[in-house]
Amino acid sequence: MLPLFPLPVVLFPGTARPLHIFEPRYRRLLADCLDGDRRFGLLFCADTVNERSMPPGQVGCIARIESADTLPDGRSNIIVAGEARFALVRFVESEAPYLVGAIRDYDDVPESDAELDTLAESVRAAFERLVSAARTVADQRAPVPPLPRDPALVAFHVASVIETPLATRYELLHSRSVVARLRIVSGLLAHAVPSAEQRAVRHQRARSNGRGHDTAGPAT
Repeated sequence: MLPLFPLPVVLFPGTARPLHIFEPRYRRLLADCLDGDRRFGLLFCADTVNERSMPPGQVGCIARIESADTLPDGRSNIIVAGEARFALVRFVESEAPYLVGAIRDYDDVPESDAELDTLAESVRAAFERLVSAARTVADQRAPVPPLPRDPALVAFHVASVIETPLATRYELLHSRSVVARLRIVSGLLAHAVPSAEQRAVRHQRARSNGRGHDTAGPAT
């Protein structure tokens, strides 16, 4: 059994996410989790869907509370870290004001290591180009943060930091194929990298205006 927090957001394994807790039932969930093992299930639920009508098989991610900052009015800002994925089996009756569910493990299917490694390296290279271009535009010189060595986590990390449609985020969370996830983020990067690098080039040219060689003629 797991306390559940349905939200129109996607938490990926191995990534962190801030959440703002304000509803009374989720204040109680937070308090109960902090008194226990600090874990609850962040279950994707679209804004247009009644949370009680979510079907069996809906996929979520176990969230572990890393930090919690309670405000004077009872609201809280928390940081959660994504752990394993799960699939909803059913909601269970509980005295708690929040939803509680029976869940099952949700693991990837076996795939060729060689293909995974090749795809993961390609995604890493494209991601490095994207982040380098973005930091050039922002005039930042810090090194690009490395992606996880585990190919199964690479797509999750990329999608957590680049602009990704919510439907695509859930598609990634729901996918049990690492190959499929890497191909999806590879497509996102293929679209994002060229425009980011063009912006970086324009930014560098703009910064160099008036700083090039002196082209004035000789003094008379």
